[in-house]
Amino acid sequence: MPSSSTDASLGQMLWRQTWPMAIGVLALLGFQLVDSAFVARLGTAPLAAQSFTFPLTFLIIGVQVGLGIAIAALISRALGAGETARARCLGSLVLMVGSVILALLAFVLWWSQAAIFSRLGADEATRELIRDYWAPQLLAAWLGAVLYFFYSLFRAHGDTRLPGKIMVITSLFNLLLDPLLIFGVGPWAGLGLPGAAWATAIAFASGLLLVAKRLRQNDWLARDGLRRELAGSARPFVGIAGPAMVSQLMPPLASMLAISVVASLGESSVAAWGLASRLETLALVVVLALTMSLPPWLGRCYGAGDWAQVRQLVRLALRIVVGWQLTLGLLLALLSPWASQLLAGSPDVRDDLTLLIRFLLPSYAALGVCMLVVSAGNALGWPLRAMLMSTARLFLCYLPFLWLGASLGGLPGLAMGAAFGNVLAGVVAWQLMRRMLARRETGADTESKLLPRERT
Repeated sequence: MPSSSTDASLGQMLWRQTWPMAIGVLALLGFQLVDSAFVARLGTAPLAAQSFTFPLTFLIIGVQVGLGIAIAALISRALGAGETARARCLGSLVLMVGSVILALLAFVLWWSQAAIFSRLGADEATRELIRDYWAPQLLAAWLGAVLYFFYSLFRAHGDTRLPGKIMVITSLFNLLLDPLLIFGVGPWAGLGLPGAAWATAIAFASGLLLVAKRLRQNDWLARDGLRRELAGSARPFVGIAGPAMVSQLMPPLASMLAISVVASLGESSVAAWGLASRLETLALVVVLALTMSLPPWLGRCYGAGDWAQVRQLVRLALRIVVGWQLTLGLLLALLSPWASQLLAGSPDVRDDLTLLIRFLLPSYAALGVCMLVVSAGNALGWPLRAMLMSTARLFLCYLPFLWLGASLGGLPGLAMGAAFGNVLAGVVAWQLMRRMLARRETGADTESKLLPRERT
């Protein structure tokens, strides 16, 4: 059993790795929530239009996070095994390949927007609002994805401070641009809803300039040997990135199905659901920071074969997640009327948002457990199990109870069903992680042996 002093030492190390990412993610998600609050001042219709785009924006984020997981896992494993030359080649390859993949995805989403949004339940007037907003929003999403790949490269090398700082800088820049581009200044009337997307695009572009300047000071990229490295690392990269992307794509797909259910409840419910989605990511800031800072550390332990420290790190991270999220969720549930008043403009939207906060926010303690288990599974050579866990969370736990609750009780039933699904998923994920670690320590695990840790 680990001593309390060992736990304290690991806790300090985990804190040093996590707090810069937590501040950065808090700033990034905070500006997104404020962005939606600004849009809410334009009216319920623009806010509902923006809410319909969230599942597709999450789709892009899912692909970028899946690729980022593979970046961090492979590079950190190579560094843990002392293969610095290989780590440089991997860094160059994943930056180039990831940027191209996300550009192609953004083009497909722009080209097929009419069919997608009509199937999600957006009427003609809402689709007209989306049409002007969607192109700059896709540009912003692509710039954000490329910036995230750079963040993943820094995290794989153990640097979480720079990504955290740049997240804060870009978020502040976005907050300054939002009111200017949305509402205008002086005689200029502003761009309305598209102004929110342009503000984000400009902020992310500035972040790319900053991180590229810093990257030139580090010897983390290579120009030679890329073709050879691509041939040797394509299989393990796909073995991690494929299941990881599928895992990350499940939430956007579930979000599309969820918003189609919410759309049947009315425009104010859609608007409230969009604000609740923004608030969800902000409330999960510590979990998201841990899913960024913990996997590279776990990957290095994996490369070194130190499974005792893996167990200690996972247990410590899970305790932090449950304690923090439960406290925060209960506090926000108590303050839900004031939070809704601050975020929403319409009284109907405020009432619906208050209801969603009260039921959903406390359940994020269990949701955080599931997210951390999926992230750790990808880093520890269990991408297939992580993918299955992510799929089960959404399609066996979350969506069925959400749909059943909405069918039986409208928006209150939907909120209760979604909360119950989160709790159920958290319990299942914890049991799965316990079994995976036990099987690995007894030598009974087989999946992690399918993915080569290093290339000889």
